[in-house]
Amino acid sequence: MERKTNYASSHETRTISAKRFEVSPYDKHFATPETVWGVYAQRFYPLTCGEDAIEQYWKLRRSALLFDVPEKPIEIIGPEAIPYLEHLFTRKIGDLKDWRARYAIACNADGGVLMDGVLMRLAQNHFIYVQADGEFMPWMEAQAAGFDVKISDPKSWVLQVQGPKALDILAQAAENIPEKFGYFHVVKAMFADQELLISRTGWTGEMGFEIYGRPEVDADALWNHLLDKGKDFDLTFCSLETMSIRRMEAGILDNGADMDPNMTPFQAGLGAFVDLSKGDFVGKKALTDASTDCRLFGLKCQNAVPFAGLEVYDGTEQVAKMRTGAWSPYLDTGIGYVHFNKPGNWLGRDLTLKARDGSNQNCQIVSLPFYDEEKLIPRGKPHEFLPNI
Repeated sequence: MERKTNYASSHETRTISAKRFEVSPYDKHFATPETVWGVYAQRFYPLTCGEDAIEQYWKLRRSALLFDVPEKPIEIIGPEAIPYLEHLFTRKIGDLKDWRARYAIACNADGGVLMDGVLMRLAQNHFIYVQADGEFMPWMEAQAAGFDVKISDPKSWVLQVQGPKALDILAQAAENIPEKFGYFHVVKAMFADQELLISRTGWTGEMGFEIYGRPEVDADALWNHLLDKGKDFDLTFCSLETMSIRRMEAGILDNGADMDPNMTPFQAGLGAFVDLSKGDFVGKKALTDASTDCRLFGLKCQNAVPFAGLEVYDGTEQVAKMRTGAWSPYLDTGIGYVHFNKPGNWLGRDLTLKARDGSNQNCQIVSLPFYDEEKLIPRGKPHEFLPNI
């Protein structure tokens, strides 16, 4: 039984030069000979540093962890920023309030998902889009033709503090945090005499916040300040292997891995973020005519990890492939995202996973997320999704 195979070991590793990629200003604080690096948005990130991912998972669920993440902020400024962003994204942007954030998807002309990320509004005509994996700035610049806007890369690098103790750590580490710092709110705050942008967001499904550093920020001072102020809550650094497990449980998709330009938001289960009643946007015509049937679901497998690329069968017919998978410590079962070849009544079905060792394993098709559909955990609301052990 391959129950607890590490997520990081699901792919082969290669030695690669950093010549054409960006390197984190924080990596000297955690890199070890055991670190396995990935590349995301043209940036290196620590997939694993050799730690016990399951042990770190429980720390994330019960206290807090510090993550160095490769998501890439892009700045949009100009008098026509709003009409430009309405043109770029599939949901309405103009009603986003200052110092608030919103999940937003960009599609190509065929309605396929190009990019997803979090859009933050800092002022009337000032936005930052925190993109996921992929090359997106050239597309943004091309779509800006005819709009009075400036698209730029502020060279911002992002840290995340995630877990139920995250806001306690924030209260110790930062000044000027408002009393009501709500989910998907944005503020500027002082960290050891450095002003930084903070958002109440994250990529774990846990309560937490993100810090957006800049080239002029003293990265070493910020890193040490966070760990010092978080020591009473046992804050430590963790690679993204644990984050990857937790984000799957929370139903958070990874652009380029779980969805791609060959999938519409409807097929990826993201139809709620498409507003066909708004004005024209890239891909609207195609999405208006597209099927709204979902083809991406959750999968549970009790006796195997449903790694990416594994096939799923209905009897003798291959009907789907795994996009990603891991072992869920909380659910005590293998979980993952499965993409079906065609629409159908797949939800609730018992099917067969062809496991990595060649065995046939029973699996169940379920809705996403695997639990906490109302996002009570990241909102800081009372919940019962953690055992008292």
